[in-house]
Amino acid sequence: MTARPAPAPRTRISGTRISGTRISRTLLAVALAGTLAACGGGGDDTVAADASPTALSCPIEAKEVEAPAGATTDLKTKPVIAPGKGPAPKDLQYSDIVVGEGDEAQTGDQVQVKYVGALYETGKEFDSSWSRGPDETLPFGICRQGVVPGFAVGPSGMKVGGRRQIVLPPEYGYGAQGSPPAIPPNSTLVFVVDLVEVG
Repeated sequence: MTARPAPAPRTRISGTRISGTRISRTLLAVALAGTLAACGGGGDDTVAADASPTALSCPIEAKEVEAPAGATTDLKTKPVIAPGKGPAPKDLQYSDIVVGEGDEAQTGDQVQVKYVGALYETGKEFDSSWSRGPDETLPFGICRQGVVPGFAVGPSGMKVGGRRQIVLPPEYGYGAQGSPPAIPPNSTLVFVVDLVEVG
């Protein structure tokens, strides 16, 4: 594990700029609902990936913050997400819990990640690749449509072997409509993402 320098106030990462756009359920099709068909998974809960993903508007500004105290650094262990402290942030935030040493994920790269998603206010988990097995991963393109926007851009700049926490305000997640019953309207979301592969 590499020591992490003090976070900068703001860092530009590849991402999406949302400006009053209603996020459709197709775009939001998840990371969160099950293994993508592109993964070779099957069954009723499988969500098909966009056959011809289009790039989102990149880059955006995201704020790097200090990693949460007590965050799980053992990549063989499923992360636990604690309830957020204080009011939910208004901007996209990230913190590197473990800094990887492998290939770096950049805009347009296809990546494989493990993840846990939870609600900021309660820490209640709503989805996890780990629930489908410790080696299950989710494939998607950095800064590409097919998963919620904040998830699509959050791993940008990570290196393989890294673990990052990403906090998504509603406009980068499920917006005003939410995804009931698991995700209420206007929910701030927290993901902990492990970058397994680039390319």
